[in-house]
Amino acid sequence: MDESELIKGIQQGDHRSFQTLVDTYQRKVVNTCLVIVHNTADAEDLAQDVFLEIFRTAGNFRGEARLSTWLYRIATNRSLNHIRNKKRKGFFQSLEETFTGGKNRNSEISENGDDQPDHRITDRQRSDLLHRAIDHLPEKQRVAFTLNKYEELPYQQIAEIMEISLASVESLIHRAKKNLQEQLYECYRKKCV
Repeated sequence: MDESELIKGIQQGDHRSFQTLVDTYQRKVVNTCLVIVHNTADAEDLAQDVFLEIFRTAGNFRGEARLSTWLYRIATNRSLNHIRNKKRKGFFQSLEETFTGGKNRNSEISENGDDQPDHRITDRQRSDLLHRAIDHLPEKQRVAFTLNKYEELPYQQIAEIMEISLASVESLIHRAKKNLQEQLYECYRKKCV
């Protein structure tokens, strides 16, 4: 079933078409949310919201962009809104993240196969350090960078998702890399890990 048949089925209320959509894109949507919110439970909840929104608003899909682009846009916006709402309410971190030391954040990242615990700790610390550095990027840089590096989306699709020009995406990713390099170099100088 191609995208146009899939969206037509969803627009007509066909539950099998909707299930096909969920089966096809669920992992990608969860991962997109996860790279932004860094919490598996939140990412899964947000992904569920994304699919419900697709089901409710399928009639609004005009076909100007690919279905996957529409999904990524909704997932990105939902995730960013989730972060904004957490900040507005004054939450710093959930208790689970505090007590597990960010374990959820690292659960989707492949671990080093070494059986030496000190290597895993160092890898985990480096991963946590990288995520903190990414979290400190300006919002648009963070979104463009994570969609490119974690979701491996091409610049053109990121431009469609973020509704900005291709040149803007290139600039955002370039600045994000530069900012990350500066942050990580500063940490290296201070021997954070």
